[in-house]
Amino acid sequence: MALHATLTPEAKQALEKQRRNTAISSTLIAILAVVLAAVLLAIFFVANIEKENVQIVSYQGSPDAAQETTQKRKINRQVERTPSSPSSNMSRVIAANTVSNVAVPVPDQVSLEIAEDFGDGNDFGDGWGEGGGFGGGGGPTFFGQKVSGGNIVFVIDYSKSMSGRREELMRKELSKSVGELPPETNYQLIFFAGPAWVAGDEVIGSTSGSSKGCEVKHGTRKYDYVNSGGFNGWDFEDYDKIIKPEWIKVSDRNLKNSIKIINEQKLVLGTVWKIPLHMAIEGMDPKPETIIFMTDGSAGNDSVEVATEYAKRAKKNNITINAIALMEPKAYEGMKALAEGTGGTFALINEQGEKEELKDRDMRKSQKEKAKNKGKDKDKDKDKEETKDKEETKDKEETK
Repeated sequence: MALHATLTPEAKQALEKQRRNTAISSTLIAILAVVLAAVLLAIFFVANIEKENVQIVSYQGSPDAAQETTQKRKINRQVERTPSSPSSNMSRVIAANTVSNVAVPVPDQVSLEIAEDFGDGNDFGDGWGEGGGFGGGGGPTFFGQKVSGGNIVFVIDYSKSMSGRREELMRKELSKSVGELPPETNYQLIFFAGPAWVAGDEVIGSTSGSSKGCEVKHGTRKYDYVNSGGFNGWDFEDYDKIIKPEWIKVSDRNLKNSIKIINEQKLVLGTVWKIPLHMAIEGMDPKPETIIFMTDGSAGNDSVEVATEYAKRAKKNNITINAIALMEPKAYEGMKALAEGTGGTFALINEQGEKEELKDRDMRKSQKEKAKNKGKDKDKDKDKEETKDKEETKDKEETK
């Protein structure tokens, strides 16, 4: 017979309490073990996460400055320990490259270690433009001739003989050339016919061949021109008191105003070279470096003498004169003397606005004359045949 101990109610209650405590303790231990494992795993994975430091750049430069590309540096993977807090709070430093309305805080930690793949790239590549001027690409030109120098004067024929296709070509090309002048350039426009005047001046009175004189209003003063007779007889009495043009500095406003005058200035009667050349060479301070001289014809029998004289004056002052004859080879000798005497260039421009050699022009003229003569010969042959037919018909009628 086995012996069984009988538990009292108090003993049973104590046993149940012990079991419950043991179960709770086991559960808590299991939870803590899981949490500890999770913490260890988290630390392991955090150590392998690459930290991205965002670069903050504040940049303010001039509009003309080339913008540089900021390269991003790779940061070596490493665990950075958080530094202990200082005993006193430090104020953050605000830094800016230049004066700016934007303040950018400087990051607390910056790695000074440069990765091996850091280098300098060639982002801009080839293809930057050359030359100056608003048009770019090598500077302004006038009927194919390069316009260069810091002080430039355009001496342009505004006589009545320029009307039609010549006027159209001149206004268009002159507007383009002036509009292409580069910054920091000084320029001036001198127009001439019988009298000569600065662009924007007012010509008062008749300039016909029978006129005895006229006035030019320059600023608040008036200058008297006299005419000894004909369209080439205009002159100025005292060249020491002639108009002295002032330089114009290139700016958007000045260029716009000059182009407006170029297209609105009316043509005037007469053609004289001496007065405008004197104004450009002797009347300007400082002296011009380049003079662009354009006309459509000669200025009388003394054109070559005038051109030779003022070419010498220009050369003495280191002034280069480029001469353009617009659709008119009559002024060839004088224009050539003016250009070659100063080391400049001479060009003959045809009705298409293109440079043309005199040989080519003479050849075309000869071909036109041959074609014209050939047509006349055909007409003569036709007349002869008609006359012969009439005579034969008449003979037949008389025979009958």
